[in-house]
Amino acid sequence: MERKVFQLGDIVQMKKQHPCGSNEMEIIRMGMDIRIKCTGCQHSVLIPRAKFEKNMKKVLRSVEGKTDNN
Repeated sequence: MERKVFQLGDIVQMKKQHPCGSNEMEIIRMGMDIRIKCTGCQHSVLIPRAKFEKNMKKVLRSVEGKTDNN
């Protein structure tokens, strides 16, 4: 099985939706645990990497290719 590829700032789709109704989350911190923020209500949750990888469906928008030239 191929390992899922994601990075800081990506918008990902989760298997279960957040109680606010949105299932899109932004990755705002990565390490052993991953902090994701709901794009609907801005609530953030810290979950273990293994649980995140299991519950993530796909990457909707990746920051790869985008550059910040400020």
